[in-house]
Amino acid sequence: MQAVPFSLSDSAGTDVSFPGSRAGLVCFIKEDCPTCREVMPVLGALYRSLSSVIDFHVIGQTREGNTVLEEEFSPPFSILDDSTLKVSFATDIDTVPTLFVTDETGETRQSLIGFVREEWASLSQELTQAHSADAPDLDWEALPEWRPGCGSLSVDPLIADRLRAESENSPLRARKIEIAAGDDEVEFMFDQGFSDGLPLVPPTPERVLRMLSGTNRDPQEVLATMPPNMGEVTVEKVAINAVMAGCRPEYMPVINTIVQAICTNEYNIHGVMATTMGASPVVVVNGPIREQIGMNMKLGALGQGNRANATIGRAVRLVIRNVGGARPGETERSTLGNPMKFTMCFAEWEERNPWTPLHVERGYDKEDSVVTVFTMTSGPTLIVDQDSRTAAGLAATMGSCLEAAFSPRSHFGTDCLLVVAPEHIDTLMRDNYSKADLRARIQEVTSRPIRDLVADEDRGTGFPAKMAANMSDEQLEKQLPKFKSEEDIHIVVAGSEAGKFSGAFHGWATGEIGSISVSRKIEEL
Repeated sequence: MQAVPFSLSDSAGTDVSFPGSRAGLVCFIKEDCPTCREVMPVLGALYRSLSSVIDFHVIGQTREGNTVLEEEFSPPFSILDDSTLKVSFATDIDTVPTLFVTDETGETRQSLIGFVREEWASLSQELTQAHSADAPDLDWEALPEWRPGCGSLSVDPLIADRLRAESENSPLRARKIEIAAGDDEVEFMFDQGFSDGLPLVPPTPERVLRMLSGTNRDPQEVLATMPPNMGEVTVEKVAINAVMAGCRPEYMPVINTIVQAICTNEYNIHGVMATTMGASPVVVVNGPIREQIGMNMKLGALGQGNRANATIGRAVRLVIRNVGGARPGETERSTLGNPMKFTMCFAEWEERNPWTPLHVERGYDKEDSVVTVFTMTSGPTLIVDQDSRTAAGLAATMGSCLEAAFSPRSHFGTDCLLVVAPEHIDTLMRDNYSKADLRARIQEVTSRPIRDLVADEDRGTGFPAKMAANMSDEQLEKQLPKFKSEEDIHIVVAGSEAGKFSGAFHGWATGEIGSISVSRKIEEL
């Protein structure tokens, strides 16, 4: 263990360098260590005797702790700030206090660890005699014979790996978990609670570094703060979970952007994951990124078989679990659960969409790559219509199916995501139906007089009976469509060229009381 060169600031902000041109004494301390407190008066007495003939440096490991010690003990020296712990780590400090005596070149001649009265008194005598200095004004017999010292902050397991990575110029700062040679890595991750219930890919440093190559963001950039645990989501943490999910590096810009989208106040990821209704994020990807990373927007787009679709959605769920802390049985309280909580991410087939693609409809340029995150409680529910030959007829079928969301009597309660398959697109376009036409037709066929929606003894769900009791006949005849606004009917295009089967996702609570869908451009491309 050798004292190493350093440049640190004192409490006044003055830079102090070591080594200087004289012999020196360097001592590492921290405020919450009882032994360090014991030696503060000793260091003060030594400073008064020796500071005129040797360089004297006392280094503290926390900025706040240094202030406390200076206020409490009023030492004649200023404590140097090593709150980054880089000097402590480079010096290999294991215990505080640790004291070094160095020569004029900075070479360590002697070191003391902890406090042994006999050793400190002997060192004091040697130094004062060697430098013709007065003996310090200390009653050595009044001091304890021995104190063991405390662990240096630089060896704290939660900090040491970060310091080691910094010293090795590695971008990784996450704590490494060592497992026994005979342990199974996959079983270990199950046991630690990292998994969503399926096996994970072990996030080795090599795999995480490879994953980070897919983004130009700094690995330590904080993308968001994620509830319920208010964990800081760094790019590195996203990469770790992306590795575990089975992602490729080129997916990272998409995952980073989704994480930022769901951590907005509008989206309300805490409410989404905590509700007993089993809500879950559903991600739609638009723009050139779809083709660049090989996303599926055609046959089986909402199902299994495509790595990008499956693992991007899964990586986001793992971040929510492992960084945000939303875990089933804890803050995640879904009554039945939802298979979309494993993953639900797909791309829109814009080239098969005769209308404005989703991201353009939301104000982005066609060449922008954009993620849109919805909150859905069920789906995809199949909409089967192999017989309609008119747009109005097909749209009526879609409306009838969508009316079942929550309950046929539950109107104004939610939104939906309608995924229109290509063959159904062809039927709609025979009559040049626009998105606005489709939405209007759905609202038309689902409109019911309030009288028919009132909850009763046979069916408890629906329009509140107490409210209806105070309404006039004219008010009870007012028509209510299924959705409060046509904007609550979100429409995209995906699926195979063959098959007259569209899909619908049923939403959760909408607006400020629930979740608002969020679109975000992928800026790092």
